[in-house]
Amino acid sequence: MEHQRFEGERTLMRVHIGESDRWQGVPLYEALIKLFRKEGLCGVTVLRGVAGYGSTSRLHTDKVLRLSQDLPIILEVVEYSERIEQILPKLDEMVGGGLVTLEKVRVILYRPKK
Repeated sequence: MEHQRFEGERTLMRVHIGESDRWQGVPLYEALIKLFRKEGLCGVTVLRGVAGYGSTSRLHTDKVLRLSQDLPIILEVVEYSERIEQILPKLDEMVGGGLVTLEKVRVILYRPKK
């Protein structure tokens, strides 16, 4: 299979939230995925952490004996910086407690030629 290569500067946005966070009755990470698709962002990856703590310093782990899990969730999006900037006001509305980070990244993408 032949591949084409794409390179360029983009912005990596990471949204750090908790597994139990909600938006209008649905898990926040699912609501964010829907938002990103609706806004036409290139893609998103959702990562579930095995342990972590946030501003409260309360440790959340995936240990079997723990009854109440609120594991860390990280959504990663790589997109043009202008597109990220456009979505930030909506994130500000939806993410009640969490962390959003932005950093410049160099993208090297290989995908099948059509």
